[in-house]
Amino acid sequence: MSDSSGPEARVAAEAVTPVFETLVVVGPGLIGSSVLRRAQQKGTLARTLIAVDVSPEVRARVAELGIADRVMADAAEAAALADCVMLCVPVGAMGPVAAQVLPAMRPGAVLTEVGSTKVSVIEAISPFLRPDVAYVPAHPMAGTEYSGPDAGFATLFEDRWCLLTPLDGTPPEALSAVRALWERCGARLREMTPAHHDRVCAIVSHLPHLLAFTICGTADDLADETRSEVLDFAASGFRDFTRIAASDPIMWRDVFLSNREALLEMLARFMEDAQAMARAIRWGDENYIVDRIQRGRAIRKSLIENRQA
Repeated sequence: MSDSSGPEARVAAEAVTPVFETLVVVGPGLIGSSVLRRAQQKGTLARTLIAVDVSPEVRARVAELGIADRVMADAAEAAALADCVMLCVPVGAMGPVAAQVLPAMRPGAVLTEVGSTKVSVIEAISPFLRPDVAYVPAHPMAGTEYSGPDAGFATLFEDRWCLLTPLDGTPPEALSAVRALWERCGARLREMTPAHHDRVCAIVSHLPHLLAFTICGTADDLADETRSEVLDFAASGFRDFTRIAASDPIMWRDVFLSNREALLEMLARFMEDAQAMARAIRWGDENYIVDRIQRGRAIRKSLIENRQA
């Protein structure tokens, strides 16, 4: 007969112990509602889930979906109940929302957020930080073009990167807890500085979205007859751009403005490369064209091998 208090039993118990007692998700959109679904499905993120949103329609829908134990309108009231508050609002709203929740949070609680820019978000939140509340910035590199509480799903973060940008003096236990939360969401973790994060995201995420919005705008500005043909005969390449361009406009407006320096740097480099490709096409430089295409194929192959495509 096995000993239920032995090492294996203790390890099993630790594996299912929730990271937090009460997790408050402010902004149950695509990311927030996916966290709630994962937490509800696995039971290992938190014992109690609270969703917060200023929109009555969003609150009603979250209640209908049943993805939180409580749905509240007042972020400060909810934060007072939390061991962890996760801000899943547009990056432009991070500072104002942090100003609401931080004064109400319990000593020893953890604040985290999922903003896709880090330097600007940290600067916006920092004036409201307290020495007795840990702050762990994070960015799950996962998403779709859809938004709102219906857009989320429990496996959104599976095998996707979550980038953590801990600050000097971040308590190790708070960082470990946030790491555990994202690991239990299925994510792969990497730590880096906020500035490095913003440069990386400028090229792998923000610039592609900027190009997608721009090329779709160019197509929309074409003469009516040509525009109709674009919509009728759109090939897979253009369709891929339209999928990205269907993303939430307010969220991406905030991202572009919040990460303007890194984004403008990457845009300038892209424009130089685009001009070089234009010269190669104009003068028939076949070797340059083939080299660029081969490099693109190699990047695609690497993404597939890295399970990111």
